[in-house]
Amino acid sequence: QDLVITADIPLAARIVEKGGVALDPRGELYTEDNVGERLSVRDLMHELRAEGFAGGGPAQLGLVDRQRFASSFDRTVTRLLRKTT
Repeated sequence: QDLVITADIPLAARIVEKGGVALDPRGELYTEDNVGERLSVRDLMHELRAEGFAGGGPAQLGLVDRQRFASSFDRTVTRLLRKTT
């Protein structure tokens, strides 16, 4: 099973749809249950930014984000390896 690390939510949605595993750079696992909502929020924020109602993007990755990613990555890889053995 493929594991993709991406902040690209439409890409993550396609990966999950095809049975792959997608993880964002902050350690959040994209799932069938949450990727649709994340895609909707992404589209809404894109529209708000285009209309000038919202600015910027996500905050910079900090130490806690990197630690959360490392932990989530380790759990996900371990789970995937157990499935294959």
